[in-house]
Amino acid sequence: MNLHEYQAKRLLAEEGVPVPRAIPAFSVREAVNQARELGGPAWVVKAQVHAGGRGKAGGVRVVHSIAEVEKAAQELLGKRLVTAQTGAQGQHVAALLIEEPSSIARELYLALMVDRGQARITFLATQEGGMDIEELAATRPEALKKLVVNPSTGFLPFQARQLGFQLGLDISQVQQLTRIMQGMYRLAQKLDALMVEINPLAVTSDGRLLALDAKLVMDDNALYRHPESDELFDSTQQDGREITARQFGLNYISLEGNIGCMVNGAGLAMATMDMIKLHGGEPANFLDVGGGAAADKVTQAFKLILSDTRVKAILVNIFGGITRCDLLAEGIIQAAAEVGIHLPVVVRLEGTRKEEGMALLRESGLSLISADGLTDAAVKAVAAAQG
Repeated sequence: MNLHEYQAKRLLAEEGVPVPRAIPAFSVREAVNQARELGGPAWVVKAQVHAGGRGKAGGVRVVHSIAEVEKAAQELLGKRLVTAQTGAQGQHVAALLIEEPSSIARELYLALMVDRGQARITFLATQEGGMDIEELAATRPEALKKLVVNPSTGFLPFQARQLGFQLGLDISQVQQLTRIMQGMYRLAQKLDALMVEINPLAVTSDGRLLALDAKLVMDDNALYRHPESDELFDSTQQDGREITARQFGLNYISLEGNIGCMVNGAGLAMATMDMIKLHGGEPANFLDVGGGAAADKVTQAFKLILSDTRVKAILVNIFGGITRCDLLAEGIIQAAAEVGIHLPVVVRLEGTRKEEGMALLRESGLSLISADGLTDAAVKAVAAAQG
C-alpha cells in the first residue's frame, strides 16, 4: 500500500527525521489558508499522487504570492496528473502539500527497501539525488552505494557513518545521516514497510540534512497488523475495480488491452497474459479468482471484467485442482444469468472433472467458444476481440 508524501513525511518526522515545514490541503481555500499559516515570500505547491515524476508533469510548482497559490490549487485539485509512472489515464489529485521552500546546496538519494534476493533490509544511497533512480541504476550502477542490514544485529550506527563518508558528508552531516537512517529503520519495522525512500535528501546551504520528498510503501500482506492503515489508504489513487476486487477476495489489476482474463492462480494468469501477447492481443486485466473460487466469486469476477468498457472478448482459463471444473462451470452459468454476458467468451477448462464442467457449459445454452489448450484459447480470444 502506497502512502502520500505528506503521510510519509509525517511518519518520518515522528521518528526524528527532519522535514520541511508543510501542511496538506484538500481544497483551494485550505491551500490558501495553509500558505498564510506557513508565511513567507514563497511556497511549493505539490500535487499528492501515488506516482513519481510529478515535477516534470507540472505537479510541483514554486509560487511567490497567495494569488499564485490559489491559481496552482485550482489548476491541480480535482484534475488527473499524468506522469511517466501513471500511464495515459493519470491519477486523480485530491490533496496538495503546501511547503516552505528550502535552500539546497546538494541533493542525495537515500532509500530503505527489502532485498528479496538476500532476504535482508537494504539501504541504497547515491550522491546524485533528485533524479530517476531506475535510470541511474541501469546506466551507472557503480554510483549506487548499498548497505545490507544483518537481521541478527539490526541496523548499526557505524554502518551509517561509513555510508556518510562515502557520500562526501562532513562529521556533523554524518551524525545527522545516522539519526535519519535510524529513524527510517525504526519506521520500516514499525509499519512492515517494503520501502522508505527519501529523494532528494537535501543538504541545505547551512549544512543541514532535510527530507524534501518521501515515499513509503507498506506490505499489503501485513496490513491486518496495522488497523491505522485504513486511515492512510486513499481510494482515489486506485482503480475502483481493484478496490471492489479486494472486498471479494479477488486479485485484480487493470491493464490497457481489450481481452478480459479470468484465471485461477497467479502464475497461470501471468502465463495467460503472455500467450495473449504472443498471439497479437492485449490483456485488459490480471484477474486471479484464487484456487478455491466459488460460484459467487466467479460472478463477481465477470462483473469486474464487464465493467471495463474496453473489453471486447473474455478468456476464462481454469485449471481444476483445488477447485473442480464443474463447480467453476456452475459459477460461469450463474454469472451469465445474473450479469448478462454479451461478449464472446472463450473457455478453457483443464483438470479435475473437466468433462463434467464442459458438459454443463454445453447444456447451459450459453454462446461460448470452447478451447483445447492454452495456445488454442489465446488464439481464439485474440480473434474474437478483433471481431
